[in-house]
Amino acid sequence: MNNVGIIGAGQMGAGIAQSVAQAGMQVMLADVDLAIAEKSKAGIEKALDRLVGKGKIDPSDAVSALGRITPVADYAPMTDAELIIEAATEKEPIKQAIFAEAGKILGPDAILASNTSSIPITRMANHSPDPARFIGLHFFNPVPIMGLIEVIPGLATAPETTERMRAFAGLLNKQVVEVQDEPGFVVNRILLPMINEAVFVLGQGTASIEDIDKGCRIGLNHPMGPLELADFVGLDTCLDIVMVLYNTTGDSKYRPAPLLVKYVEAGWLGRKTGRGFYDYTGDAPVPTR
Repeated sequence: MNNVGIIGAGQMGAGIAQSVAQAGMQVMLADVDLAIAEKSKAGIEKALDRLVGKGKIDPSDAVSALGRITPVADYAPMTDAELIIEAATEKEPIKQAIFAEAGKILGPDAILASNTSSIPITRMANHSPDPARFIGLHFFNPVPIMGLIEVIPGLATAPETTERMRAFAGLLNKQVVEVQDEPGFVVNRILLPMINEAVFVLGQGTASIEDIDKGCRIGLNHPMGPLELADFVGLDTCLDIVMVLYNTTGDSKYRPAPLLVKYVEAGWLGRKTGRGFYDYTGDAPVPTR
């Protein structure tokens, strides 16, 4: 695979673009505005510079990887892409609109993939030009560091499409978990109920933010506590995924914690807004409660 298009130049899209470019492939990176895609490339340049500073990659490799990323204003330059990855926000109507537009320029043998973390692939495939060439590719944040991709074929996804995506993951030196098209797939089906329950525990006053996270870090041997991780993911994203689980399954065990809803309504979304369960405006994060 030589050419990959990425639609969505946020944190996930930028991470995917960096990983694909470092693997030697050409990347076209698009967003709603060319300036956003260009800003994303500038962020990737800084990330590559940090890797150079840490001795993780050679300076020449960083320059080459950056040179393989081209910000674009629309999808038209992606006509030669062998794979187009949607990495937009976890809002299904937005994704549907992207698939419809990307489908107009999708090559006859190209694959259209979604980086959704929870939305059913089979349902979204109906908005693509060819469901046989539509698949879920769930990357994990931060993409250049995390070594896993969930590959999720929909009901109509062709076996060849799945195999090509497994091979693509191999080019990125990522491990693959192949998942049936069920809400939340594997990792988030397990992770988000844990995060949601941690917020229930906090809201009920069972323990403090610090002690909930400390208990899970030490007692479960997790690198981050669930509330710290929620801030890293983004509380709005966490709520979106929980709502997909709740609405798709109808199971009350996935109902969102009221405190999670309140934080999102307040605009306290975690690291990206400077405040979530922790306040990030100072030299070090401090609990907000």
